[in-house]
Amino acid sequence: MFNQRIVFALILAPLMLLALPAQAALKVLACEPEWGALAQELGGNLVDVAVATSALQDPHQIQAKPSLIARARNADLVVCTGAELEIGWLPVLLQQSGNAKVQSGQSGNFAAADFVRKLDIPTRLDRSQGDVHAAGNPHIQTDPRNIALVAKALTARLAQVDAAHADQYAQRLNDFSQRWQQAMTRWNAQAAPLRGAAVVSQHKAFVYLYDWLGLKEVAVLEPKPGVEPTASHLQAVLASLKGTPARVTLYAAYQDPKPSEWLSKNAGVPAVKIPFTVGGTDGAKDLFGLFDDTLARLLAAGGKP
Repeated sequence: MFNQRIVFALILAPLMLLALPAQAALKVLACEPEWGALAQELGGNLVDVAVATSALQDPHQIQAKPSLIARARNADLVVCTGAELEIGWLPVLLQQSGNAKVQSGQSGNFAAADFVRKLDIPTRLDRSQGDVHAAGNPHIQTDPRNIALVAKALTARLAQVDAAHADQYAQRLNDFSQRWQQAMTRWNAQAAPLRGAAVVSQHKAFVYLYDWLGLKEVAVLEPKPGVEPTASHLQAVLASLKGTPARVTLYAAYQDPKPSEWLSKNAGVPAVKIPFTVGGTDGAKDLFGLFDDTLARLLAAGGKP
């Protein structure tokens, strides 16, 4: 009997180990697709990533729906842009989640814009001027140099909230950074024909892209950020382009293209849809594809003066 018990125990022990649940992946809620994609690059199978918005949604205008609140309630880390991009919905979402570890100021709350140089910081705050942000323009993801900076900061935060896997996060960052630097070298070479080109923006969303590529914004179709252009404003932009011709007009994938298409028809300026984030176009399936496709579209439409 005693020997039978030992044999049974020896058989049962490994089976019990197999039955034990694997360590749960770190639950990450990303506000925008670019940060979800970056968290996945840096975390791999160590993270379970959910994204609050899609590339075809305006990140300013999101509702804190019950399904989203549930995701925030269960999150170990919330990764957002910050710089007031999500000011209309994120505070409500976090408050209603009741999740103490992802509240502002906690280690489980990460704002990507805190780790890059902001552009378009207003000299005075006046909401009558449209959708302005006190901390500067929040659309930092259109410059790959910013992605590299955020990757380092996000890795440090992942290691902080999941210290047991700090070495693995560091290894993944090293791999991502090498591939990213190689891609940036390629992108910089490809973008050479675009340097100094005059462009029109439908929404003031591309200042970081322009800063990276050396493009010159000569007009914006929205009279104020977030305010739809009127017919008279479009006519004024059309008149201004007679003196300073533009090579292309840019609009984000989530935007109604009609204003850009109107200008294209009346001024002969190609309207270019920019993916703006991961998933914005078929070619922008990941972070690398985001910039591959952005450059391909710009070069195809206005690569030569």
